[in-house]
Amino acid sequence: MTTAPARVRSWWGWGWADEAVPDHECVQLGAALPGPLERPQPVPALADLHLRASRVSPPSSLAHLVTTAVPDRAGHTYGKAYRDVVRALRGQMDAAPDLVAYPANEADIVALLDWAAGANVAVVPYGGGSSVVGGVEYRGDAHAGVLSLDLTGMNRVLEIDHTSLAARIEAGALGPVLEDQLRPHGYTLRHFPQSFEHSTLGGWLATRSGGHYATLHTHIDDFVESLRVVTPAGISESWRLPGSGAGPSPDRLFLGSEGILGVISEAWMRLQRRPDHRRSASVTFASFTDAMRAVRAIAQSGLHPANCRWLDPGEAAMSGAAGDGSSVLVLGVESADHPVDDQLAQLLEVARDHGGTIAAGATEPRATEGRARDEGRDDAAETWRSAFLRMPYMRDAMVRMGAIAETFETATTWDRVDALYHDVVSEMSTAIREVTGAPGMVNCRFTHVYPDGAAPYFTIIAAGRPGRQLAMWDELKAAAMDILSRHRATVTHHHAVGRDHRPGYDRQRPPHFAAVLRAAKATLDPAGILNPGVLIDP
Repeated sequence: MTTAPARVRSWWGWGWADEAVPDHECVQLGAALPGPLERPQPVPALADLHLRASRVSPPSSLAHLVTTAVPDRAGHTYGKAYRDVVRALRGQMDAAPDLVAYPANEADIVALLDWAAGANVAVVPYGGGSSVVGGVEYRGDAHAGVLSLDLTGMNRVLEIDHTSLAARIEAGALGPVLEDQLRPHGYTLRHFPQSFEHSTLGGWLATRSGGHYATLHTHIDDFVESLRVVTPAGISESWRLPGSGAGPSPDRLFLGSEGILGVISEAWMRLQRRPDHRRSASVTFASFTDAMRAVRAIAQSGLHPANCRWLDPGEAAMSGAAGDGSSVLVLGVESADHPVDDQLAQLLEVARDHGGTIAAGATEPRATEGRARDEGRDDAAETWRSAFLRMPYMRDAMVRMGAIAETFETATTWDRVDALYHDVVSEMSTAIREVTGAPGMVNCRFTHVYPDGAAPYFTIIAAGRPGRQLAMWDELKAAAMDILSRHRATVTHHHAVGRDHRPGYDRQRPPHFAAVLRAAKATLDPAGILNPGVLIDP
């Protein structure tokens, strides 16, 4: 019996290598894009990459954990941001780590950090490498070498507390690996970011990841009972508690710390029973004002839909959810123990009361093979979902055709959402024309909504010029950060800070908090080896 070959992850772009958009489809896409190329930029062969020789070697006791192989080093050089894909396609690999380590347990992490601190080797914690903000790339020359610390070998669900509905899970578990171990017990973590297949529990925790669900439990923070973290100064482990008022939370110190204070090795996470009932529907709006009022009313209704995605006319057209200039609201509900038809009906009633038009058949349950028994999804909702999952691969295809394709997300309160949306669309459209010399596209969707505000997610597509794409991207990125700062909207809602968002983050955080963060860094990482340049200066 033959065994199917293992799937290979793309070293230069998003996701699986076998799901990359083929050249002929890139050309078709290019015909509708503002990029200057007639054929896609070729992907360099790994054998043709020129990586500098590794500058450091581990002691013999650690050699079995470490590799200098080109595929490993190339695949761990960058994350998956626009600038990362551009540089990888150019074969620009000067930031490649000297070593890639695959620890099998916590003791391996301790040993690797001890050696790195003594040898002045920078350590970049690495989960799935899906960062789109420069979170896993070393920049600078202050260290003797760079070690990429890949945690994916630590991927087990170690223990399940069925009484408390919680599980102790190793931080290197990729999303599907984690869920596959919980599924036989009838549980789920219920955290599904767009990067779900290609990101880890530890990465979600270190970046305060936002999941697919648009209301209630939106961030990974909501599921944390306790963390265990390996720091160069020692191991930190918090107590398992459902809640506590005992001073500042030790877990909050490491949630969102992006690998600068320690390496998360495992966590106790709250679980949920797997849903058996799901329904979804879409609503169209001709009026922007009506759509905003409807979304706000739903967010403040206490109905807590699992999905509440508003797509502006450009986003709706690009995803295929609508093409008549309408905006689209995609709603979804689910439950582990009761039918959800009434909940969906209430949500649709709110939308209708605010001028929404319900898609035909949205209120009629439809069985869908392979899904929960009473799930119904209308065509627009299903079209949007498919486009949502495919979009990162399409972004890579746009890059290969010379376009600038960038996203940024933020959050602000309802009293400022309208002004922020209109200013971003207007000012970024102007910036695109000034930077590129041609009109571009600025679309928006809401990924998450709260009683007091929303999280707009913007997509920019513009013409690039060969050799100048990165400089143009830098200018557009700076323009976006300026708009967000002026509106006092967060520099990131769920993508993290990394190195790319540092200018905006430096403006957003209080100065005294920055001083406290630097003090924590000095205490936990006295040699300054962990992910230098992220959140604070080295």
